[in-house]
Parts: sequence; C-alpha cells; structure tokens
Amino acid sequence: MDLNHDTGGTIEGWDHVRQSIQTILSTRINTRVFRREFGSDVPALIDAPMNDANVLALYVAVAEALERWEPRFELGDVAVEGRETGKITMTLIGTYRPNAHRGDLTTVTGDRNTIRITRDRVQTWSLAA
Repeated sequence: MDLNHDTGGTIEGWDHVRQSIQTILSTRINTRVFRREFGSDVPALIDAPMNDANVLALYVAVAEALERWEPRFELGDVAVEGRETGKITMTLIGTYRPNAHRGDLTTVTGDRNTIRITRDRVQTWSLAA
C-alpha cells in the first residue's frame, strides 16, 4: 500500500504497480538523495533523436529498470509510438505478479496487462488505460 500521487489517498494492487512503473521510468538515475541508483535511463533517452539505435536503447532502459525495481510486473513487450511528433507513448505489455516483491513469482492466470505511458514536450508524464 502506498499514497496515490494524484489524490493523496491510499493505493494498492495493480493500480500501485502502474503508479510505480510511471515513477521508475520518469525518474532520472542519480536524482534521489538516499537512493541514487533508483530510476531509469528513460528520461535521458526521451530527448535523443529517435533513430533505430536510440529506440533500441529506450527498450533496453525500460526493461532493465523494470527488472530491477518492479518485480510485480513481468515485461513481455514494449512498443514506442510518436517518435516524430515530440510526444512519445510507450506501451508496456506484461503479466501482473501480485506477490513477486515477497518472492512469490506466481502470475495472475491468463492475465496480460497493458500500460501506456506518455511524455510530451513539456516533460509531463501521464498514464493511460
């Protein structure tokens, strides 16, 4: 259980995982005072030219960050849209593992989850269903 960034109320379960993924991918490494290694390389790559090499680096940055910081989401696929428009949307598809942070890697049977994360030119990050 944690605090919802938008409402200030409590959040748990799948909604907490979605919020956590947004936090991980939007936090630059070396910016958290007591946990310098937290975050991802995604913010540094978003403003890079979206050629094939940088798109591949973006995929790797997403996968590495989620592997390290969010065990409750097993990433299966990543897609990037809007490379030319200045507004990038990443679609993450994977499996929700509700108790993976406790060492139980059991997944929710037959459940594939999709998260869409968008970042626009003014560095506003948002989640979509």
